[in-house]
Amino acid sequence: MQKLLHNLNPEQLAAVTLPAQSAMILAGAGSGKTRVLTTRIAWLIQTGQVSPQGILAVTFTNKSAKEMQLRLSAMLPINTRSMWIGTFHGICNRLLRAHHRDAGLPQTFQILDSSDQLSFIKRLLKANNIDDEKFPPRTVMYFINGAKDQGLRAAAVDAYDDFNRKLVALYDLYDAQCQREGVVDFAELLLRTYELLSRNQPLREHYQARFQHILVDEFQDTNDLQYKWLKLMAGAGSGRPSAVFAVGDDDQSIYAFRGANVGNMSAFEREFKVENLIKLEQNYRSHGHILDTANALIAHNSKRLGKNLRTDAGHGELIRISESSSDIQEAQWITEEAKSLMREGSLGNEIAILYRSNAQSRVLEHALFTAGLPYRVYGGQRYFERAEIKHAIAYMQLMDNPHNDSAFLRVVNFPTRGIGARSLEQLQDAARQYGISLYAAVPYVSGKAGSSLGGFVKLIEGARFETHNLPLPEMVKVVLEISSLMTHYQNDKEGADRIENLEQLVNAATLFVSEEGFGHSAPALAGPASQAASGMLTLPGGIEIIDADAALPTVMSPLSAFLSHASLEAGDNQAQAGQDALQLMTVHAAKGLEFDAVFITGLEEGLFPHENSAKEESGVEEERRLMYVAITRARKRLYISFSQTRMLHGQTRYNMRSRFFDEMPEASLKWLTPKVQANWFGNKKSAWDDAPDAAANAIAQGFSKNQSNSGSGWRSGQGVVHGKFGEGVIVNIEGSGTNARAHINFGKFGMKLLDLSIAKLDKI
Repeated sequence: MQKLLHNLNPEQLAAVTLPAQSAMILAGAGSGKTRVLTTRIAWLIQTGQVSPQGILAVTFTNKSAKEMQLRLSAMLPINTRSMWIGTFHGICNRLLRAHHRDAGLPQTFQILDSSDQLSFIKRLLKANNIDDEKFPPRTVMYFINGAKDQGLRAAAVDAYDDFNRKLVALYDLYDAQCQREGVVDFAELLLRTYELLSRNQPLREHYQARFQHILVDEFQDTNDLQYKWLKLMAGAGSGRPSAVFAVGDDDQSIYAFRGANVGNMSAFEREFKVENLIKLEQNYRSHGHILDTANALIAHNSKRLGKNLRTDAGHGELIRISESSSDIQEAQWITEEAKSLMREGSLGNEIAILYRSNAQSRVLEHALFTAGLPYRVYGGQRYFERAEIKHAIAYMQLMDNPHNDSAFLRVVNFPTRGIGARSLEQLQDAARQYGISLYAAVPYVSGKAGSSLGGFVKLIEGARFETHNLPLPEMVKVVLEISSLMTHYQNDKEGADRIENLEQLVNAATLFVSEEGFGHSAPALAGPASQAASGMLTLPGGIEIIDADAALPTVMSPLSAFLSHASLEAGDNQAQAGQDALQLMTVHAAKGLEFDAVFITGLEEGLFPHENSAKEESGVEEERRLMYVAITRARKRLYISFSQTRMLHGQTRYNMRSRFFDEMPEASLKWLTPKVQANWFGNKKSAWDDAPDAAANAIAQGFSKNQSNSGSGWRSGQGVVHGKFGEGVIVNIEGSGTNARAHINFGKFGMKLLDLSIAKLDKI
């Protein structure tokens, strides 16, 4: 026991050894929350308070779930494979597989990842003659997912105008089509599980009694439905609710755009009558100046639960602040600094360049490429999202569930087999007429089209026959051969990489069966004594169910399990640190990662904080939390940069530096440009102060050269004050006399073109 607990600090030890009641662990960035979670589980098991089967641990990424399983395996001599440790979607998938009949799903239901869901909706709109300009597929997808995240079916959504009534109707059509095809999207996994447990009392009480301890990671990222699901699993409000160990950080809640509700943390404290709130404030990642800056910044947010990160690692280096005249110069400066770090011995994959918007990466990539520095951009396709892999997966999906129309349409004519648009129209007409899947409708199509489509069906049936009883890796090999995918890419001039990716699919299958135990089939079991081992349980009243805590081989076939794994992996949105190359990614993608050196770029009003956030206080607070996350990714060295001009979306933007600079402690900052007293640009020095005319010229790219305009009495570079827009600077003047007009940058109000003979301006 001492060995298990000896590396914990006092706060961590207090959290791990809490009594069996609900608790909130406020875990700051880099405070060792994964250690606390896994040690808590190990301590509960080792002290005999609960069996491994009595624990439910829920995370937000597959990476976190695997990390917890690995650490537990190292701590205790137990098999963690059958334990309930996984993502929300993974846990729900497991429940629905075990209870698919009660959930109203086919046993071989398949999961639509985000790209498949979008394709599905495009097909739905086309089939129902819906104008996709009036109802863009992404808008429809966000509407459906948003409703599901709130726990609402179409009938319960408030349709307050004609547009929303149409969206509700499309949601209803979408649900019906998914049911016909035997597919579910990510949001459906949660909603269907919640509905199942809500209406099935014996099943609900079984799991409530089973899971005495529920542990939740990243609690601040839960949405409304996830929180309701947790309350249901825990038996909140019942006589003996489960002990919920919620670990989260309200200062790192940055996913409101995906439905996350940071208010769930306060609601949890109240509704679960939490008596124990422990703050993990000892940081093991970053140096002092980095943490001081993060603490000072986030203190400007209201309604925080409140904590202050500290470290024993010393103050470290000051945070370097750089101002550039343009985004091109900013990228060049970052490139030179990265070169310097690498000359000093830093590895590329320990240096991250973060940005608020993906649009910023183009200039950065160009500078790095020109300098010959290796880099990796997170945001590209993950392995299971690549076209050639999705083609192979589609063939296997049809073998497992032939009624998946999305999979059918993806590969019915890939590689080309003479099935054109007209043939597919005939097939779709037949499917609609008889209310069946495309696969089932093939016999109703005659002529050449019917013959070609029949050939495709024979190919799928042949693949199913050839792979019967084969191990999963061998099955994948046969599919790649029978489908002719390998042959197709061998004849492609640029197909070498795709072939290599397809070959890796066999390796992925091999690793999967090894990790999930499919390579070791259990002997057949019979008789009442073998009920639990075979995955069968009898509930009060003689109701017999499958017990979903059984290992995957009991609940799912290897193929079904692998296909679910592929979809869930494709939906995991956290970045993974890559090869020895500079790591480029958005701040959202960087959450959960850490690097020796971090560059945070584009700290300008309208970009970071983003202009969309200015409409409401909660929006600016979320942007501040995002900046807090960015700062706390750095271990040793942090750079923050901004530029006076930036080309975004084809337009030149004229910028004021971010308000966040005013919220950082001066003692922790090292400005790499000169400083003087406060001016329109803020209370930190900018290039405007030493040479306003030259700076204005640098900013006014695309406008006329910097010049005085004696006819109007104003000049470029002149600081001004306007009654509505506040302080600004004249960037350029066009015309003269009474016809003079000025382009004026008013910071958060942006660039304005004002008539100087009318506008009421005062000089600064």
